[in-house]
Formats: sequence, C-alpha cells, structure tokens
Amino acid sequence: MASPLTRREVNREATLVDIRQQARELLVADGPAGVTLRPIARAVGLTAPALYRYYDSREDLLLDLIADLYDELSTSMERARDSVPAEDLKGRFMAVTMSFRTWARAHPREFELVFATPLGDPGQCKDARLEACGQRFGGVFQGLFVELWMRRPFPVPADHELDPRLRDQLHQWATDNAIPLPLGALEVFLVCWVRLYGMISLEVFGHLSFALTDVDPMFDAMLAEVANQLGLPEYAEHAPRLNRR
Repeated sequence: MASPLTRREVNREATLVDIRQQARELLVADGPAGVTLRPIARAVGLTAPALYRYYDSREDLLLDLIADLYDELSTSMERARDSVPAEDLKGRFMAVTMSFRTWARAHPREFELVFATPLGDPGQCKDARLEACGQRFGGVFQGLFVELWMRRPFPVPADHELDPRLRDQLHQWATDNAIPLPLGALEVFLVCWVRLYGMISLEVFGHLSFALTDVDPMFDAMLAEVANQLGLPEYAEHAPRLNRR
C-alpha cells in the first residue's frame, strides 16, 4: 500500500494541476504559441523563476498538458464505448468515433496541440507518461478493431499482395505491439484510421470550408464507406442516423 501524501506533496500536486489549467486557458485563448511561462506563473501566484521548481522547461509543461488531454479524450471515448452493450461492436465503434469527433470539434486548440505538433506524437517523444497516454488512446480504436476481426473477419489483402515496403513495416508494428491480426487487416485498420483522422482534422482546422458549410453529409458518407470496408453493411445503412444523435 502506498504511503499517504504529505501536506507538502499534496500542495505541490495541487499547484501542478493549477499550472496546467492555466496553461490550457492560454492554449484556448492564443493557441500553442501563446502558452508561455511568465503569464502562467503570474496567474498561479509564483514568480517566473519559482515556476522552474515545478517544470524544468516550457516543453516539459506542454508534455504534461498533452498527456492530460490524451487522458481526457480517452476517458470520453471509453465512456462512449462502454455505454453500448459489449455484444454490439458496431454500436461501440460508432460511439467511439462520434466521441472523438465531438471532442475534437469542441476543443480545436487542444486538438491542435495533441495531434498537430511533434510534441504530441508518442512515436517521436520518449516521455514515458505521454507514450502511455498515447497508447491508451490508440488502444481504444485498436481494441475494437481486433475484436471485430476476431468475431467476424472481413476481406483483406493477402500478405503477398502487399507492397513489400509496406509489408515489412506492418510486420514490425505487429511484432513490436503483439497485435494478433493478419498484415492485410493492419493495412485496413490504418487506412480506416487515416480516413477518420484526416476528415476530422480537415474539419477542425476549417480546411473544408472552401467547399462545405455542413460537413455532416460528407462525414456520414465516409463512415458508410468505412463500414462497408469492415464488412458491416448494416452499420453503413444506419451511420447517418447515428451520426445525428
């Protein structure tokens, strides 16, 4: 059993949370470039040098903030998934997808920090907490995909049909992460993720406004195509209705 925190440790943790909250408020107001240490220190009642007792650098603070945001998003997705019966994989997949999109649209600045900066990529940053939080987030989609494949496999390319350059990378990914899927299924998973993430990113950053004032119909169509690719035609049929919930 862990020893209870001392009053000093409790106060330190409370100050760390306060610092990250102030950093998030600056992020929302001014974007990632606006998150600087001096105004944060002022807001929490510290001098700028005193802030370094809590974070060695602005980058360290941003890493903790990104980890917090990953956890917030993952919790939202997990709750959405678990609100649907375990046997309804189609409904769980849709719930997770819509939770991701809803969070991204409601928190564009946070989405930018997490998904559009090198600091937010667990593959490029070896910070242990960030890596764990990123794996938790990815595991929500990956876990559903693996379970879907195990229950009802759908058509995927055979290994020999894949470009050798892609096949080798997929093999390494599966080996490193003990993913129990054929390489063709991993390719399908990545293609589906790229389409989902790409559509949401374009929407959040306003890069579809040149053509669309309402992204919902295009998002619905993309979800229907993904559903067909996953062998879920009945899921595709109901995607627009579910998207409006």
